[in-house]
Amino acid sequence: MKENIANRLSALRDLMRQERLGAFIFPSTDPHQSEYVADCWKGREWISGFNGSAGTAVVTMTSAALWTDSRYFLAAEDQLSGTEFQLMRLKMPDTPTVAEWIGQELRGGSVTEVGIDGMVASTSDVESLIADLRREGGLTLRTNLDALSRIWTDRPPLPQSTCEIQPMELAGESAESKLKRIRAALRKQHADGMLMASLDDIAWTLNLRGQDVHCNPVVVSYLLIASDKATLFVDPRKVTAEVEIYLRSAGVKTAPYSDIVKGLKDYFEYNILVDPAEVSYTLYRQLPQERIVRSSSPVPFLKAVKNDAEIAGFHRSMIRDGVAMVKFLRWLRPAVEAGGQTELSIDEKLTSLRREQDLFRDISFDTIAAYQEHGAIVHYEATEDTNVELCPEGFLLLDSGAQYQDGTTDITRTIALGPLTDEQRLVYTLVLKGHIQLEMAKFPEGASGTQIDALAREPLWRYGLNYLHGTGHGVGAYLNVHEGPHQIRMEWKPSPLLAGMTVTDEPGVYLAGRFGVRIENTLLVKAYTHRDDGSPLPDEFGRFLQMEPLTICPIDTKPIIASMLTSEEIAWLNSYHAMVCERLSPYLDTDDREWLREATKEILPANS
Repeated sequence: MKENIANRLSALRDLMRQERLGAFIFPSTDPHQSEYVADCWKGREWISGFNGSAGTAVVTMTSAALWTDSRYFLAAEDQLSGTEFQLMRLKMPDTPTVAEWIGQELRGGSVTEVGIDGMVASTSDVESLIADLRREGGLTLRTNLDALSRIWTDRPPLPQSTCEIQPMELAGESAESKLKRIRAALRKQHADGMLMASLDDIAWTLNLRGQDVHCNPVVVSYLLIASDKATLFVDPRKVTAEVEIYLRSAGVKTAPYSDIVKGLKDYFEYNILVDPAEVSYTLYRQLPQERIVRSSSPVPFLKAVKNDAEIAGFHRSMIRDGVAMVKFLRWLRPAVEAGGQTELSIDEKLTSLRREQDLFRDISFDTIAAYQEHGAIVHYEATEDTNVELCPEGFLLLDSGAQYQDGTTDITRTIALGPLTDEQRLVYTLVLKGHIQLEMAKFPEGASGTQIDALAREPLWRYGLNYLHGTGHGVGAYLNVHEGPHQIRMEWKPSPLLAGMTVTDEPGVYLAGRFGVRIENTLLVKAYTHRDDGSPLPDEFGRFLQMEPLTICPIDTKPIIASMLTSEEIAWLNSYHAMVCERLSPYLDTDDREWLREATKEILPANS
């Protein structure tokens, strides 16, 4: 693998000499600014060997570097070792920006042009790069070269999954209705139409699903919306006769995916909304600038608030996922004690149990099955090289999820496989306290996730602990497991939390070389109307919201230091476990049901 990286860098530098480029930038994105991309667009991974979902690789004639965030520091360090690439840790002191590093590398040289494929880089990112490079001694950015098309000789083809119609009983709203709401939102922004590039936004709008991207049930396409018509740009081989008729009935015609530039040139309305964070720079430059309304797409916000059918689907899918998790958890400890179980084998076991459930379609992301020190790698993914055997001691951090046709799941449990250290029990209890505090939160409608993020962190802060990833993200309704625009995180995210949104609650602590702990439920934001004593809230301060756990699975109580939990936290945990037992028991056999009763039995206060 390391030899392959060296050969690829050599081929790239030959091309850079031909094109008179001093550096070339490889973002992690595709033409749709997706978080997870199809194999044909994994150029950053191909050139660097780093396979995390976030990162930017840069190559000059003499150096190479890769920027990624704290989730991937340990994994990137391991994967980049033995290559030319040096790791640049984002948000760490003394880490230069991409432009600053390129400026340092090219300073004093005769070549001042930098390359990036403008078809996979967003408008906002390219514009920022242009400005940043200009400040680094007048460097310029070229965007019309797809270097990978010239040097990636065995590049995978575009994905070819067939479009599938999401039934109305699961979607809860027709494509015609959604298009009408989108057009109303566009009128408020004084736009006659819009270019939609985000794959999950397109899937949601048209109630279409596919299998073009690993773990994400989407179809590679563009949607061009005008005031009274819409065109889906998609490979015609993906569109069955049934789907063609369905789309026509919704007022949507189809055109080949490769015709998107022609479609933009033929766009006839007075103006068009383009979200610079979503649309690639190359496509943005195809439009007359005076006709562009630069604004955020209204679709993510519409999609984030789930309707009754979607919420009901979440509840059903969480029960089936909970059944699979209970079967797995009952199996796990005896299997580890018997020997021979590894991170990869337990991943396969859990996936097989999920696959037995009705409406299972896929996993929702690659499972993180991280034993002991691997749990400190936030987005660890076991490979044949890193896979280790589990022993009946210490922690297993298991972050996993599934795509069911009626809902998407995302759950993390940290499981004691045997004896623990005092430090492990302390950290586990603190993480659990933060998790519970966020689940119990009550807050005014319109508060953002940033304003409640500290609830999950405060128990950790008291002990000088923290985590650098977000506390929560939205979850799609049989769509992408990571969904916005709302998030719960320290960094300012102004998108408000509203009833009907889904969001995860996943605080954690990661101690390099030792272990990691994370506990995660997917939650539903809902109205809070009555206090615990049953009395209604006053009206004068507006509406309030609270969280309802959608995830139905026991939380391991063995590591808990009960004396550190408040009576309120113990009451919440006991109530949650009573709900889990009640809802899952009817779907379990006698042995699984008995195990669940034991796993969810009440915790008593330490002084009782």
